Amino acid sequence: MRLLPQYFLSLWMIFLLLLSGCLDSKIGSSHPINPSGEWPTYQGDPGSNQYSASSLLTSENVNQLEVAWTYATGDATESSQIQCNPIMVNGKLYLSSPQIKVMALDAGTGKEIWRFDPFASEGENGSLGVNRGVTYWEDGADHRILFAAGEYLYALDADTGEPIPGFGEKGRASLKAGLGERAEDLFVISNTPGAIFEDLLIIGTRVSEFADAAPGYIRAYDVRTGEVAWVFHTIPQPGEYGYDTWPEGAWQRVGGANAWAGMSVDHERGWVFVPTGSAAFDFYGGNREGENLFANCILALDARTGKRKWHFQTTHHDIWDRDLPCPPNLATITVEGKKRDVVAQVTKQGFVFVLDRDTGEPIFSVEERPFPSSDLIGEVTWPTQPVPVKPAPFACQALTEENLTQRTPEAHEAVSRRLASLRTGQNYTPGSLEGTVIFPGFDGGAEWGGAAFDPETEMLYVNANEMPWVLTMVEVDQNPAEKGKSLYLSNCAACHGQQLEGGGGGMGTYPALTGLRDRLSAEEVKAMIVNGKGVMPSFRQLDEEEIAGITTYLLGSGKESSAGLEGEATEQEVLPYAHTGYHKFLDPEGYPAVSPPWGTLTAIDLGKGEIAWQRPLGFHPELAEQGMAETGCENYGGGIVTASGLFFIAATQDGYIRAFDKQTGEELWRSSLPAGGYATPALYEIEGKPYLVIACGGGKMGTPSGDQYVAFSLPD
Repeated sequence: MRLLPQYFLSLWMIFLLLLSGCLDSKIGSSHPINPSGEWPTYQGDPGSNQYSASSLLTSENVNQLEVAWTYATGDATESSQIQCNPIMVNGKLYLSSPQIKVMALDAGTGKEIWRFDPFASEGENGSLGVNRGVTYWEDGADHRILFAAGEYLYALDADTGEPIPGFGEKGRASLKAGLGERAEDLFVISNTPGAIFEDLLIIGTRVSEFADAAPGYIRAYDVRTGEVAWVFHTIPQPGEYGYDTWPEGAWQRVGGANAWAGMSVDHERGWVFVPTGSAAFDFYGGNREGENLFANCILALDARTGKRKWHFQTTHHDIWDRDLPCPPNLATITVEGKKRDVVAQVTKQGFVFVLDRDTGEPIFSVEERPFPSSDLIGEVTWPTQPVPVKPAPFACQALTEENLTQRTPEAHEAVSRRLASLRTGQNYTPGSLEGTVIFPGFDGGAEWGGAAFDPETEMLYVNANEMPWVLTMVEVDQNPAEKGKSLYLSNCAACHGQQLEGGGGGMGTYPALTGLRDRLSAEEVKAMIVNGKGVMPSFRQLDEEEIAGITTYLLGSGKESSAGLEGEATEQEVLPYAHTGYHKFLDPEGYPAVSPPWGTLTAIDLGKGEIAWQRPLGFHPELAEQGMAETGCENYGGGIVTASGLFFIAATQDGYIRAFDKQTGEELWRSSLPAGGYATPALYEIEGKPYLVIACGGGKMGTPSGDQYVAFSLPD
């Protein structure tokens, strides 16, 4: 008889579990593979696996794909982009435009249902950064779209596009909430959609990469009210775990360690897995000596409370901009005959860290290997870095004389001479005054497109760049008379060049500022510094005297006085070093200094920790005509894998979208796009018909910008 209460208690617990399962079936708390043929979240599922269970497209019929519809957002500008992975729920496709307007379309026809412009009434900068997608949440008849634009998080009625009145203030909440007073005047936006857990939206941010960076804390917002439910300090405060990995009081002056790339959710465990980036300044850490937790970490947090479960740091004391570039894949794999739940994180370095999902312990061995130390004054590099033994790197790890381009004798000779003046030879070589080769480059290896995981074959698919870059450090003059130039070097030169010559980086192409006094007045320059323009962020964190100093330097007059300017100075920390910008290492004709392939697609057997196959991704048409057809090319955006044997990806500089056989890597189909598809496609079904949709925004790598979404399907 004494067993009866325990018996009834067990039945009651089972009932609660079943009830919980029913409640958990709503979108936002869905299982990783959605059987309804939808594409309900960014990257397809909460585990970020970019996988479709659809079987309607096969190797036999994929070559019949044709354009079903196109939709133009109508707001492309020079160098604008679309990086959005659209989502499809309840027959509606939700997406964003180059100017971060949000639209709902009929997913079968591409007809616009509604659009919302977050900047329509504010006169704000609508093209600040890029947007990679939106988030959907529902509870009964309450359907919401959540997305970030500028420094705000918006909640819209998913059926009408109208702001939710009870969310924040008139439908929007500040992305600076919970970051502390220091962040109020600093640059804070969010490019990547947040992740839903129950009634919380968990989100990271993009911040400055210089000494003026806001802290990159992780926040959870209440989906209904817009209030911050919890905050995780990625730069620990006194008494918190990891505080001793920074100098005393670093949390009050150092920023970054932000999660700009998105995150993955395990709804069964109630955990969120967060990849973080480097602390700021990206390339010099003399003011942040130590290991720097929780920068460059995979963080496992309790999704309800934000409490740390475990962490794994992939780069210690980062001075190479080795941000974790994408959400980790939550996968189940077979290791030595046993099923293991794992977290698989691809990196810019071309590594895959495969970790036990419950403990964070590596499934395969990870070695702490020594690397060179820095000779910059004040810099104390961490003596070792973690390197996975398995799987092998999917990107080349060093640029040496042996793998320089052989495209032409002249190209080889030119890059060989240049290489002789640079530091090179292995990963994690610190930046230097003479210049250091960063390879894989600042944009990977892997980048924000992430990896796709096939739960049936346990294969991981990742596209990568093989582009070397050069990091050159410069000393910053601390003389107050040179303050304008020093501030320019610290804040602006990375994009616009050390000599105002302009340049190109991960976000696009930046204009030269030479001759600026012939085009703009001092007041116009100041307004641009304060408000930002295009992908240029606002620098309103600078005081008026600092803004006047930069303005004087840019206009080259040396006569503008800052006397009489109001406002008490709150000086930005000026570090002793800056860098000259983001420079690709190219041959004289603009091709990469390394031998091809310059872009790859790799399939990795995750259970075995072995590369199954690798092939070039993309080509240069003009080189193909010369007999160099298998060069690969730069690529941005991810791919998706299907249960029916296919892998789809656009991403490439050549402007195609392609389908590959997922078992062999054989190309089965390709179609040209109206502009580069630098985004991850979505695959869904409407009334038994498949739709493959890709954003064609162009605007990167010198390619024309576009404003179209293109949907492919099979003929009726």
